[in-house]
Amino acid sequence: MKATIWHNPKCGTSRKTLAILEDTPGVEVEVVEYLKNPPSAARLRGLYEKAGITPQQGLRMRGTDAAERGLPDADDDTVLNAMAAEPMLIERPLVETEKGARLCRPQDTVHEIL
Repeated sequence: MKATIWHNPKCGTSRKTLAILEDTPGVEVEVVEYLKNPPSAARLRGLYEKAGITPQQGLRMRGTDAAERGLPDADDDTVLNAMAAEPMLIERPLVETEKGARLCRPQDTVHEIL
């Protein structure tokens, strides 16, 4: 099974989620450092739909100006476009497999799609 993790190596939860993926037999891991290679708004929309969450639920609040900009109350397109332009606004880690996608906070959430 292939698993793609949208990863920030400076994030402890992201590192722990990556370790779970790497330690799971039969999982081929693709690591995307989303701060260096940000996903498009369309790709984010697809990931959030697959995860069953809204873009607002995937918004990183801590350490960003998302609240000051009104993003938690903005429409989906506004949030997704802001995330694509400023990937620090994306909460991490996001993991996608053939079984679905999850925002893996806490990291053990990843087991739901393995």
